[in-house]
Parts: sequence; C-alpha cells; structure tokens
Amino acid sequence: MASSSNPRADRRRRKRTGLATLDDVAALAGVSAITVSRALNTPEIVSPKTVAAVKSAVARVGYVPNLLAGGLASSRSNLVVAIVPTVGSPMFAGTIDALEETLRQAGFKMMIGLSGYSLDREDELLHAVLSRRPAGVVLTGTLHSADVRERLLVSKIPVVETWDLTTTPIGLVVGFSTEMVGVDVARHLYQRGYRRPAVLTGDDRRAVMRARALVAEAVVLGLPEPLLHTEPAPTVMGSGRIGLGELLRRDPKIDAIACSSDTLALGVVIEAQSRGIEVPHRLGVMGFGDLNFASVANPPLSTVAIDGPAIGRHAARFIVDWAAGQKPRERVIDVGYTIIPRGST
Repeated sequence: MASSSNPRADRRRRKRTGLATLDDVAALAGVSAITVSRALNTPEIVSPKTVAAVKSAVARVGYVPNLLAGGLASSRSNLVVAIVPTVGSPMFAGTIDALEETLRQAGFKMMIGLSGYSLDREDELLHAVLSRRPAGVVLTGTLHSADVRERLLVSKIPVVETWDLTTTPIGLVVGFSTEMVGVDVARHLYQRGYRRPAVLTGDDRRAVMRARALVAEAVVLGLPEPLLHTEPAPTVMGSGRIGLGELLRRDPKIDAIACSSDTLALGVVIEAQSRGIEVPHRLGVMGFGDLNFASVANPPLSTVAIDGPAIGRHAARFIVDWAAGQKPRERVIDVGYTIIPRGST
C-alpha cells in the first residue's frame, strides 16, 4: 500500500513528543490508526499487504507499542529490565545484587531476562519488554544486533551496556576493556616465565575476544602462537577437565593455560592433579573473575578481578538520575580490572 505521509512532518511530530505514535505509523503506512492496531495485534484479520506496510512503517519510525494502562499518569513504569547471559554462573552475581539493591532503594523494581549468550534471545526479550515502557534497560556486553541497537536508540529509554567498553554507547556503558584483559594476562604469564601458553575459553563473544587478544599479544612477545580451545558457555568445571585433555593431546609441551573463567581454571587444576601434572611448576593456570573459591583453591588461583558491584551501582545510578531529569556528564565509565597473582602461576 502506498504511503501518503510527509516524512518531514512525521519527524516534526516525533520531535515534539519524543516518541513515535500510533498516528505516525498510520500516516506513514497510509491507513487508519485502528488498522495499525489490528495489524499489530490481530494480523490474521488484516490483508498481508497492509500488515507488511504497517510493519515497514513501524520499523522506519521506531514505534514501540505502549502496553501500560491508559489511565497511568506517566508513559513509563518504575520497572528496570536487566538482561544477563545466565544466573547459573556466579560471575554476574555481584553486578545483579548491587543493581537490584540500588534500584530498590530508589523505588524501582528490577526484572531479569536470560539471553543465554544469544543475540537472538536478547532480541526476543527486548521486543517483549520495550512495549511495557520500562524505566531503563541494562544489557550485558556491547555487541547487539543492528535492529536492537536502532530500536533502543529511538525508544528514548535509558540504556546501560555493561561488562565491556565502547566509544559509541547506546546510552551509558560501564565496564572494562575486554581485549586489554587478554593482553595483560599474556604479559603476566610471560613475566612468570611461561613460554608455551594455551587458551581455554567459553564460546561467548566477550570471552573469545579476550582469548584472541591474548593470542595476539603472545605473538607480539615472541612466543609461538598459543593453541586455543573453546567449550560451550556457560562453562563448568567439567569443561576445564575436558579442555585440558584436548589441549595436551594437541600439544603435550604447553606450559600454561589461560582460562576464561575461574570455574574452567579450577577444572583444569583438578584434571592436571589427576594426571600427576604439577601446578604451577609444570603447568601454570590462570582464571578470570576472582570468584569466591579462587583464593582458597589448592593451589590458589591466579585470576583477573572485576568489580561487578561497582558496575551494578553505576548502571542503577544512571537510570535513577535519568528518571529525575539529570543527564550524565560522562557516557563511558571504565571500572578497570586487577590481575591477581596467586599460587597457580
């Protein structure tokens, strides 16, 4: 169906309200507002041609249906949505706890969605929750589909990306440089005298980015290119045992393994001990996350500490301040990280 709208007029309308409206979609699609509503809610009673025109208009203006009750005084709820890869790993627990506590003290409620390290699942979750007009959205990582990024930008909802850094955040980003972690772990192992390291990583994007940065830095340091083995995320101790066996099969001379999590690292240590491989003298082991068991493992795990609670608090304050009309002075917050040398290296 041909459009009968004036794109400039549409943009002026959105500029006044700050949000695309049902009328914007109707004007761009060349149909009535009630037809737009039917096409979105009961498409089976609308012609496929009209449904296609409405969906095209929705995508162009960034329209998000408002499912809040019409009698509410505000067009936004006090609900904050946090999307994390998993709650099965303790890696994100500190961030989640601090985020929820800070939001709760400010009168907000938090809902958690699990993406399972999948961009498609993240897309599905955001499609479901944006129509509720949440007060804010907290995402894990900075890698999102182009559709999600565009939808969030036009929604005018405050968005915080966490656990990574980018120079082009959707709203605010608070985290640390994933790639620099890999670089510094390679340097740590080199300084400890290891000359044939390997990498054992989960297959999620951020972990793989760290692993590749480590491999590249090892080559810069003049070492043979480290072997890299991936295991499905979220990783467990069994993945560490399997991973060590696979890496030793490929190269029995490896003398250190950098792992994408402390859980993997502990599995590597257990498997090494079962094979009579002495840690750290024959094999150095490096973790990531500084989980609560890292310092009491035998030997204690060398690892990378991340201030997860600080990430949660910064993310929550951004959303609370935005709701109060206070825009952030800075959009990129680097909480850094700390290499912690312990007995395993």
